[in-house]
Amino acid sequence: MAVTVNTLAIVALVILVLGAAGSFKFRPLGFIGALIAIFIGLALCPFYYGIFIFLIALVNLLSLVALQDIIKGVDYCLVGLMALATMYIFTSHDFAMVLAALVLVSVPTYILVMLREGKANTEVGIKYITFMVLATLMFLTGALILVYAHTGIGSGSTAAGAGAGAGGFSYIYALGYVLLVLGLSLEVGVAPLHEWVPDVFTAGDPIPISIIASLAKIVPFLAAMWILIPTSTAITPSIVMFTAVLAAISMFSGNIGALTAREPARVLAYSTVANMGYVLSCFVVIVKPEYVFYAVVGGLLMLFANGVGKIGFFNAIKGEGAFSPLMYLLAFSFIGMPPLMGFWGKLYILFSIAKMEYFWLVAILVINSAISIPYYIRLAGELGAPWRMNLTNFICIIAVMVTLLTVLFVPVDWFVNNIVSIVHTLGVVL
Repeated sequence: MAVTVNTLAIVALVILVLGAAGSFKFRPLGFIGALIAIFIGLALCPFYYGIFIFLIALVNLLSLVALQDIIKGVDYCLVGLMALATMYIFTSHDFAMVLAALVLVSVPTYILVMLREGKANTEVGIKYITFMVLATLMFLTGALILVYAHTGIGSGSTAAGAGAGAGGFSYIYALGYVLLVLGLSLEVGVAPLHEWVPDVFTAGDPIPISIIASLAKIVPFLAAMWILIPTSTAITPSIVMFTAVLAAISMFSGNIGALTAREPARVLAYSTVANMGYVLSCFVVIVKPEYVFYAVVGGLLMLFANGVGKIGFFNAIKGEGAFSPLMYLLAFSFIGMPPLMGFWGKLYILFSIAKMEYFWLVAILVINSAISIPYYIRLAGELGAPWRMNLTNFICIIAVMVTLLTVLFVPVDWFVNNIVSIVHTLGVVL
């Protein structure tokens, strides 16, 4: 099975390369190559998870049609590469491949963030790349330290030696944990490490920013989970408080910033900071194997809802408005109105952290969901427009259809069971 998956991944990569090469002569070849590659990628991961990634990547590809960029059709292939890495990481049990997937998703955004009509947006690119390189270095360093601490604790030859080793390696583990979480926070824009988010989201072109705000957020979350779960130790229950505090700060900073911001792109930037706070709160559950898959499900559904919502809103900014009912439906999903996707994401996150008895964090999440209502409604009103037959509305229709999947199919069995079997195998990652 592993050989088949690896073979399919190689075939998809070859198609991406051919599509990128051909796109210099005929731009649509890049789109076609990326579409075929991500379709093949559906075989690399669980079906329901793969469908969501496929749909998010598809909407990202369609969004790029409206951008007459300066790199022909290579932008399509960069999105295809990000989608393949996002699909592949879910079932990867190899530590090196988990880190490789993180890099493969991060590096294409260095190019995408600079795309705009006419010429490269180098000012935004320099600021974004500086922060992302630092974030990736912190994440990779933290991950390597965690693996070292994990193998060091488990290598004691005697009970006394193991005990002494565990005591010494606890400090190393704490250092690795903090570095990894800080790297993750800088990568996705968790406060107080969110300095780059408002400026980049406002100054960049809305189309590439929608990719950075959607598809690029999933792999860092999974990579951190895939590393932190199997490396958990006896001190993990104490140190996850650090993550909980960061999550709370991010929720308040993001929602208060969005309430006071007026420019739509800046509102969406602070909204992302708040949403990443919701997702980060999932990490307090890593010490409870019996509940951790609820946290993974909640985090993924929250990331999917954030992804399609950001794609819809940023495309509305680019297209100078979208059909009002579509905007309000996406806003309601962000707020967490049942039974839209955003509601289920928040519900599973709340359930998992309640099982950890972090009731103060539960209260903060609920309060911040209420705080977000005014600015999402305001944003939907500002970006809403009468119906027009154009690409923007077509993209927003697909985004809304994705959020409505949880109306037609409640994600109890079909998605949760898809995740459980994968999470239970994480012990073999290291």
